[in-house]
Amino acid sequence: MDVVTVGDVMIDVRVDSDGLEEGGDVHGRVLVRPGGSAANAAVWAVEAGATSRVHARIGSDMAGALLRDELIARGVEPALAIDRTAETGTMLVVHEPRERSMVADRGAGGRLSPDDLPERLEAGAVLVSGYTLLFEPTSAAGIAALERAHARFVAVDAASWPMIRSFGVERFLEACAPATLLLANEREAEELTGRRDVAAVDELSHRFQVVCVKQGEEGALMSWEGLVIRNATDAVVEKDSTGAGDAFNGVLLASLAAGRSPGDALATACRAGARVAASFETWPERPRPAEVEEPSGRRRR
Repeated sequence: MDVVTVGDVMIDVRVDSDGLEEGGDVHGRVLVRPGGSAANAAVWAVEAGATSRVHARIGSDMAGALLRDELIARGVEPALAIDRTAETGTMLVVHEPRERSMVADRGAGGRLSPDDLPERLEAGAVLVSGYTLLFEPTSAAGIAALERAHARFVAVDAASWPMIRSFGVERFLEACAPATLLLANEREAEELTGRRDVAAVDELSHRFQVVCVKQGEEGALMSWEGLVIRNATDAVVEKDSTGAGDAFNGVLLASLAAGRSPGDALATACRAGARVAASFETWPERPRPAEVEEPSGRRRR
């Protein structure tokens, strides 16, 4: 397996309306789509040409079954523990005129345990979601995943600066000790170091062989064994950045596992993140089935 991810497989619900501030019944746009940090990264790893597997916990409900089927349809191997007493997790993303709010109900995913994981996680790259590490009920599973990883790249995503602050910076960094690669956005990197930009990357590079700090529309910074690489992205009109960081993670790890150069991998990952931010979708479009020509000369799918 090229890329193995550990974390959340959830349903994402996106609500967008100009009338939410006034309350009452309003018209708007509601999108329901597959999501979860681990699922998103695994799907994008496949999009980048890798094989991938995702370890997570879902409910024995319709949402869980649909997510499993969607992962299979995208070429991801779903190693999903089934919880008979909790529902599959849901993430609500509400877009109001001036801000975005997110409400997470992790459901069965919030019960992921070390027993849900194999004794060895062998792959070219293993990615553990910071949400799993930083959420107390699943922290043991996140630590176990890092300790059981046998990969050239053992990666962890910092996930959430408020959760890092609540969990404790030193405690988080100690939990990440087995990791060789850290992924963070600018705010998370600042929370971890008290520094910004290259200074934050330099500080984190003392703990991790590879550090990537995602900078949104400005691209990303990478420290590769002490060498700092900066990559800018082409300007895009942002529609919804939800899942853009996960796409970056999956493509970066798939590229590195395939042996591509750090600079090339970083540029490819930035393009994937920009692609998500410029759309309302967290996953790439599903490939169309190939047409097959029948003996009669007609074509079918």
